[in-house]
Amino acid sequence: MEENSNLTAERSLGIITEQIERSRKSVLEDVGMSLFISGICIIGVAFITIICALLTGNMAFHLLYILLPLVIIGIDRYVKRNKPKVPASFIGKMVDKTWLTFGIFVLIFALLSIPFNNLMFHDAQVADNMQVYFQNRIKPISIIYLMMGMAVSVNGNILKSKWMVWCGIIGGIGGFFWESFHVTETLIGWSRIPLDYFSTVQTIAPNLMMAIFAFIGVTLPGWMLKKQH
Repeated sequence: MEENSNLTAERSLGIITEQIERSRKSVLEDVGMSLFISGICIIGVAFITIICALLTGNMAFHLLYILLPLVIIGIDRYVKRNKPKVPASFIGKMVDKTWLTFGIFVLIFALLSIPFNNLMFHDAQVADNMQVYFQNRIKPISIIYLMMGMAVSVNGNILKSKWMVWCGIIGGIGGFFWESFHVTETLIGWSRIPLDYFSTVQTIAPNLMMAIFAFIGVTLPGWMLKKQH
């Protein structure tokens, strides 16, 4: 009788383990597709911004990035419209809450940085010292890189995917330091580009780096997860 009880307990544990692993793989595939779509959308918007800004000379096209969440959600739902819905699970909820937290932080941080930078710009103009503005302004993109990398790496740990963890680290920290240490501006200064092309490079470079780091931190891990399944 006791032996039968042990076998039943072992079988129950085995079933639970199989269900957890099946759920993890299902969520893994779903997250991989979403990451891949997100990365492609970010890269697409980056190149659209470059083209529109160069053709019109209007830097307001950088506001297209604000529409990214809506574009990503719309395309993601369209691509998955005929696929079976991923069953609700603890792993799936953790992944969803990670990205929800990321979205809330990014949105609030971006909205707060706008009035702060405007205030710093106004004070710098009054004091006739623009250097103060450039030294103290907030560059949201560097923090967004960092938070995006953290979100991807956390998801990688939840889903036990080393690719996601390392891509998140490289893309997030790499993007953060690239922007924080003004690597793009430094390279432009070293290149001695003629003044006639300076504004063009200033338009292309930041968006190009956005595309590159989005590929490393979002598209690549998404593609690897898709490839595994």
